[in-house]
Amino acid sequence: MNQLNYQHLYYFYVTAKEGSIVKAAHLLHLTPQTISEQIRTLEAYFGFDLFDRVGKRLQLNSQGQLSYNFAKDIFNLGSELLLSVKNQNQNQQRVFSVGVTDVLPKVLAFDMFQRCLIQHPDVRLVCKEGDLPNLCAELAMNKIDGILSDRPLPRNSHIKAYNHLLQRSGLSFFVAQSLAPEYLKDFPQCLDNKPFLLPGDNSAQKLSILAWFAKHNINPQIAAEFEDGALMKIFAQRGYGVFCSPTSVERDIEKQYKVTVIGRTKALTERLYLISPERTVSNPLLTPLLSQIDELAPA
Repeated sequence: MNQLNYQHLYYFYVTAKEGSIVKAAHLLHLTPQTISEQIRTLEAYFGFDLFDRVGKRLQLNSQGQLSYNFAKDIFNLGSELLLSVKNQNQNQQRVFSVGVTDVLPKVLAFDMFQRCLIQHPDVRLVCKEGDLPNLCAELAMNKIDGILSDRPLPRNSHIKAYNHLLQRSGLSFFVAQSLAPEYLKDFPQCLDNKPFLLPGDNSAQKLSILAWFAKHNINPQIAAEFEDGALMKIFAQRGYGVFCSPTSVERDIEKQYKVTVIGRTKALTERLYLISPERTVSNPLLTPLLSQIDELAPA
């Protein structure tokens, strides 16, 4: 295949985006005749029309819409490249791109990022949130430097990456401050027949929590399930039930969400992993995350 003429593609892209040749010509400081000729050349190259002529209006057809979607991605990436190069030239700023699983407590993620930013104050942090499979796909394509996750990469994963345990903590149970007196005696039996806010299926904790309840013969009322941990905490703050989160960050959670700890257990643990493309992490932006692990890992 011959090399695609990106100038022709750009004229088509601007025309499709603006909705008319006249508007595109004005934006590009060209004549409408020049834009029309360039688009016709591109259509001849592709072997199909990109627009349907509806009266005096241009309307993208199916092939045109497909071409526009690709063109949009191409030129958006080009803009990102130029911006990145400009930032590098102006500030010599390094970009640190990390994925965070959507169920991970954000306080934990912040603590990790803060450690990196203290050692590398000039770095530009790019934080991407999503589920583990999608973030692993981005890691495989080198779109992110690493992943912070509450669960390790599965052993049967086809992605070449490695797990690094950063933190291990017991769990604390929280409830709205106004409801705390009802729960401050006989933990964990005080949870029996009381509303409980459970993490969603994407959380590594869900099945462990249910098994722990069964072991202690506790039957809470599952009031709701959440993939978004921050939303779950807001529901608890407003009195909709009890939730649990790592003991290592309980002070931050109490302060931020105005909730009270009613009990703790070490039988349930929350783990924090760094998933990286290297067995031995050498990326200087990731290595601060691996320092002083024992200090952050109460049993």
